[in-house]
Amino acid sequence: MTSSETLARATARLRAAGCVFAEEEAEVLASAAASGDDLDAMVGRRASGEPLEQVVGFADFCGVRVRLRPGVFVPRVRSELLVRLGAAAIPPDALVVDLCCGSGALGMAVRHRVPGITLHAADVDPAAVACATGNLAAGGAHVHRGDLFQALPVDLRGRVDLLLANVPYVATRHIPFLPAEARDHEPRTALDGGDDGLAVFRAVVAEAAAWLAPGGLLISEITEAQTGAATAAVRGNGLTATVTTDDDLDARAILARRNPISPA
Repeated sequence: MTSSETLARATARLRAAGCVFAEEEAEVLASAAASGDDLDAMVGRRASGEPLEQVVGFADFCGVRVRLRPGVFVPRVRSELLVRLGAAAIPPDALVVDLCCGSGALGMAVRHRVPGITLHAADVDPAAVACATGNLAAGGAHVHRGDLFQALPVDLRGRVDLLLANVPYVATRHIPFLPAEARDHEPRTALDGGDDGLAVFRAVVAEAAAWLAPGGLLISEITEAQTGAATAAVRGNGLTATVTTDDDLDARAILARRNPISPA
């Protein structure tokens, strides 16, 4: 069977499985496959609903190639807004924390744009921590396992210039309506944000001021419907709230800044 026939066969299998971009996905799978048998197996995994990025083992995100493992949250294109805002807000020697880091994609992308930063990343899921370690450790980042701030070294308190917290923000009742590739192949801890989707966000905001440096910035992703409640949570914990949107990315971010210490 020629390579064009192999590609056509893979495309047909993916299209029959309901993959909207079957031809493009077949090309990605073929470029990542080591052999025809390998391609057949990868097409089968994708046709069964596994995310393409987990099948090929990587995602191209915001200028960097992020290695992925099965069961690890796949970085979304809309999260590029957090990277852009974060990178623009920090100096080259900034201390950055990627909380709920998953694969470490956000921290990795910010470091790509601002190479001099000191980077820490943390997640509660052991598969995510292993994945993030592979992506970040070679660049000198520190990856920790634990629940939110409990994972971080205590000497970071009051020193964090940028806190990226792409926390789970899907309301529990909406989980069954997510695409199957997310619902069935990504950890629930990376998706479920509680009754209104803001339970984890509120937990982060409640402690953020103690970890941020004066003038330090927390950035999280939210939905339009969550804007009012998220803003209230930020202001209720003594931080200044700003909301930024990007229609092209269909993205919305809330920025929570610790006020600089006023001069005496």
